[in-house]
Amino acid sequence: MDSGDILVVGGEDIRELLDGQEAAVLEAVRGAYLAHARGLSSLPHSIFLRFPGRNADRIIALPAFLGDGFEVAGLKWIASFPGNLELGMARASAVLILNSCATGRPEAILEGSLISAARTAASAATAAAALLGGRPPERVGLIGTGLINLEIARFLRAALPGTARFLLYDLEPARAGRAAATLRQAASGGTGGVEAVVATDVGEVLSGCPLISFATTATKPHVADLSSCRRGAVILHVSLRDLTPQALLACDNIVDDPDHVCRAETSAHLAEQLTGSRGFIRCTLADILDGHAAPRRDDESIAVFSPFGLGVLDLAVGKLVRDRALAGGRSTLIRSFQPSSGSQGS
Repeated sequence: MDSGDILVVGGEDIRELLDGQEAAVLEAVRGAYLAHARGLSSLPHSIFLRFPGRNADRIIALPAFLGDGFEVAGLKWIASFPGNLELGMARASAVLILNSCATGRPEAILEGSLISAARTAASAATAAAALLGGRPPERVGLIGTGLINLEIARFLRAALPGTARFLLYDLEPARAGRAAATLRQAASGGTGGVEAVVATDVGEVLSGCPLISFATTATKPHVADLSSCRRGAVILHVSLRDLTPQALLACDNIVDDPDHVCRAETSAHLAEQLTGSRGFIRCTLADILDGHAAPRRDDESIAVFSPFGLGVLDLAVGKLVRDRALAGGRSTLIRSFQPSSGSQGS
């Protein structure tokens, strides 16, 4: 590529490039977490664009720089419009722009929703493996059955081999049924079968699963009572706004970054406002991965991982995709995208 060229990689190519790459994505996400924890990144707060009278709709900008061998900067611009589902469209759409750290010039434009889903799932699976001590759970509960939890199921099977039983709940039972069928079908060509059953309510999932993933479109907390959960259960609070602050305060809390997760009226933000401090957060996931904190406070507490979703993860997975696209020719090169230096003003 010349310095004025730009690489464009579309969604179907990205889907192919990520297919079967769970181990590489997990490694990239782990590396990004550790680099960020060691101060080898720059991560401004995300910017939320909201629309008057439409609380569920938003577009978020996540700028970041990631060093420590990644050496990439960029921006994810991701929209979440839950009403798209009724139109037969995906809830989320996104682009990821990667910039040169040497010149600042944009070098690649990638479809971002699939990268975002993969990094979110890899983050959740990394946390689950750490908090469960590498042991596959007897059964996984999925609350919300869109793309994110389907991806989390896929990455859990890679991070915790032997994970094979899922209990699904969604406000729309038909969607949960389709997701269960998708899980069974996706696993049919692999090693071992998958059991995927639809639950009748949230309580059935909470009481029936030692590992539970919330990936919903909830904008306000709706789960106040975790007393039915098994002792020592792990909750992946991916959608961030399902648990009431009171429920969260009773748990062993692990986050990706306290400064990022305690914003935008997440459950963690509400818990901070309620208590006046962030003392309820025991550690970050990177603290556990780096050996600076124990995986669990004790064997009895419910552990909750609340990941705000850091832009450095998108950069790590985006770089992986870009490099594979260049090596495999699955991309479009737009030549002379940048204006020549002679045509620019001083």
